[in-house]
Amino acid sequence: MSHISTHTPFGELTLFEEDGAIIAIEWGRAPDGRETPLLKKAVRQIGEYLDGRRDAFDLPLNPNGTDFQKKVWSALGRIPKGKTRTYGDVAKELKSGARAVGTACARNPIALVIPCHRVVAANGVIGNYTGAEGPETKRAILRFEGASTT
Repeated sequence: MSHISTHTPFGELTLFEEDGAIIAIEWGRAPDGRETPLLKKAVRQIGEYLDGRRDAFDLPLNPNGTDFQKKVWSALGRIPKGKTRTYGDVAKELKSGARAVGTACARNPIALVIPCHRVVAANGVIGNYTGAEGPETKRAILRFEGASTT
């Protein structure tokens, strides 16, 4: 499996590719990566996002998860940059429960690109986050995107 690491203002990220698709973006740096054209494209798009020149990503993704998790992750991809939705909003769209949506968010294997950071609790509380410094990282990403944070 090919991978490449990159630095962001929110922490180090390592991107993983398999069979022509991004399968994971994890927080932290992994040594001895092997670049591919797709991984270079993904790093370029993350750079454009961080420079304010990109609002959405255009990458082939193949996250490993259940059918339900993939439905949640697809719904997250439709939340525009700078906006947030509640777990309940996403659950209502998918005719599911907020807790199940939260669990799927917590298992999101493609950080930043699948924007689980845009999902907050009904009372506006940021909640947990699996990236770098947890809720502080989530809050920083939302501020960067221009979304209100509590």
